[in-house]
Amino acid sequence: MSVRPRKALGQHFLVDENILRVIERLSALSPEDVVLEVGPGLGVLTRFLAQRVALVHAVEIDRRLEPELGGIPRTELHWGDALQLDLASFRPPPVKLVANLPYNVATPLVVESLGLELLGSWCVMVQREVADRFFARPSTKAYGGVSVLVQLAAERTGLHPVSREVFRPRPNVDSALVAFRRIAPAPSPSVKRVVEAAFSHRRKTLPNAVSLSGLASRERAVAALEAIGRAPSVRAEALEPAEYVALAEVLP
Repeated sequence: MSVRPRKALGQHFLVDENILRVIERLSALSPEDVVLEVGPGLGVLTRFLAQRVALVHAVEIDRRLEPELGGIPRTELHWGDALQLDLASFRPPPVKLVANLPYNVATPLVVESLGLELLGSWCVMVQREVADRFFARPSTKAYGGVSVLVQLAAERTGLHPVSREVFRPRPNVDSALVAFRRIAPAPSPSVKRVVEAAFSHRRKTLPNAVSLSGLASRERAVAALEAIGRAPSVRAEALEPAEYVALAEVLP
């Protein structure tokens, strides 16, 4: 391998091509697709995608990888931080996100990508605990703010555990492919603010967490909970995703 992965960038390069068929199946690739790939690394997945879709928008922050990624047909390279680039400006716009996501941006990147209106499906390689968190149920340890935001916009269509041996360097954590499809627009900014505030202090009751976050007073939070039929003693992890939408409607 000509480029040594950088831990600071969350890089674990995909090197085993056997997993590509699983990605193809879970992402249901078609020749008309325009795909967004974040963190193409050595280009193993990029080349596979480019042979099967109309265009790949490949976003990479590490310029050392330019020799590996240059010249791939039907691929447009975008150099920079995916969380800083204007992904909505890509033309033609991507309709699928298919990627081995760098560990350090996986969760925020998925949340941000929900706002890409034409993006209809995802198939992403992430740490197994992150994959479980996306679709965790209320009142479980894995359930959190990202669970709420993802589940308001999407439903899971597939999950596939991935061996540590498909990466270099071999990671110290388990990974998984998780696939999901859009069922609704991204949560509104007001819903996101309520979710972030509610989970900002998980050990507190929801009114106390909202108050400590500065979003609203405890009294207003109690009144909002009562308006949706919830007791003031409830914690953030007990609410269903849809209840956060209702809460955002009554919490100033």
